Formats: sequence, C-alpha cells, structure tokens
Amino acid sequence: MTSQRPLRIAVLECDTPQPQTRARFGSYTGLFTALLQQASSSSSTSSTDLHITGHDVVNNLYSYPSLDEVDALLLTGSRHTAYDNDPWILKLVDFTKRALEANCRIVGVCFGHQILGRAVGTGVGKCEKGWEVAVTDVSLTEKGKELFGLDVMRIHQMHRDIVFDFPPDAIPLGSNAFCTNQAMYKPNAYIAVQGHPEYNEEIISEILFNRRTVGIFTDELYEDGIKRAAAPHDGVAIARAFLKFMQEG
Repeated sequence: MTSQRPLRIAVLECDTPQPQTRARFGSYTGLFTALLQQASSSSSTSSTDLHITGHDVVNNLYSYPSLDEVDALLLTGSRHTAYDNDPWILKLVDFTKRALEANCRIVGVCFGHQILGRAVGTGVGKCEKGWEVAVTDVSLTEKGKELFGLDVMRIHQMHRDIVFDFPPDAIPLGSNAFCTNQAMYKPNAYIAVQGHPEYNEEIISEILFNRRTVGIFTDELYEDGIKRAAAPHDGVAIARAFLKFMQEG
C-alpha cells in the first residue's frame, strides 16, 4: 500500500438497514462510508483517501470483490444467524477464510465479528443471557486501550448471538459481563467488535421500536434499550482504530 492511492475497502453487506435508516444512507455501505469518512477527517494525523465499494452478499452470490483489488474487507452486521448453513452464509465463511489466507485484512462488526469467529474455528451461538441492546460499556485489555485510544469502550449493541471465546491466535481487546469476546485482533489480519460503531440514537431507536412492534422485543427490553439509546458512544474512535489497522505496517 502506498500513499499515492486510496485505501480500498470492500463492504460486504450482510443485510439491509431498517426503512428510515435506508432512506437516509441507502445501504450499510452508505452507513459505513459516512462513519469511516468522519473517522478519517477527525484523525489527529492526516485524513485518508478512501475508495469504498459495496457488495450485497446475501442476494448475489457472485457480488464478491477480487481480493487483489482491495486492501481490506468490512463484514457488516445482520439480522441473520452466523452459525446457520444457508448457501450465502457458507459462501461468506469460505470467502473470509480465503481472504485471510490471501493476507487481505478484515474488519468484522457484530454478525461480521461472528462470521470471522466461525471462519477461524471458534464457537458461535446464542447467548443464554438473551439480548444485549443499545449503548453498553466494554472493559478493554491493555491492547484494547492502546488500539482504540479509550479507557472503556462505549458501543451500541444489537445481538443475542456471540463468539463464545477468543481464537487461539487472537489478541483479546475487550469483554463485559454479557459477552466474553466483545473485541478481538490479530495484527495484519483482522480486527472485530461485537457491537455497532456505525449506529447512533436514531438508528438504534428505529430497530428497538420495530422489533417491539413485531413482538421480537418485550416492552421491558425496549424500554431498557431506549433509556440508553442517546448515551454517548465511541463509534468514531472505533472507526479510527479500524482505519489505522487497515494501514498498519
């Protein structure tokens, strides 16, 4: 990678956003583009020229990018289940394995974090504690504090599936009482978080409302999440760590 060309990021879209969010951002690629551009422009060093492409891997099994034409992959969140064996999920797991073998750097977010865990052979499944939603605190390891530039990570959550443990080759970055593996890292290979740095109050509130409306969330869970929907969170700092990881030597 040289300074003469942009950082080439392929967003592997594992779902579509909720209607109001989709109307504003179009897709998860639009949502992550906004976040990464904000992170780049707020860097204390210099901004990074980004070339971001989107790839719908749910509805088009042939939409994947060529690995020799990207510097990094970003696997998004999803309402789907990372340990299911739907054809598109199996292909995503296989592509993730091939990307790691090809030394293409990977960023995993929520479902993407779980797909990455599955690709490297770590157990993924449903958390017996139920759903973790809205802004929560994640305790960081020393390496986590170093990479994210934070003492404690505050991040939006929207999941009940988890990666049960840390892969043997991973450096643990963060955990909390709900989920042992909240963030993991392997230098020059991958970085992943269980939460959603791309979410904000409006996005999380829409999901909470819609999932209560259709009966996925109880009134109690909805009200608990709404109380923390507007809490400060560290999405931009996390995205800065993603960009730094993508460019590390």
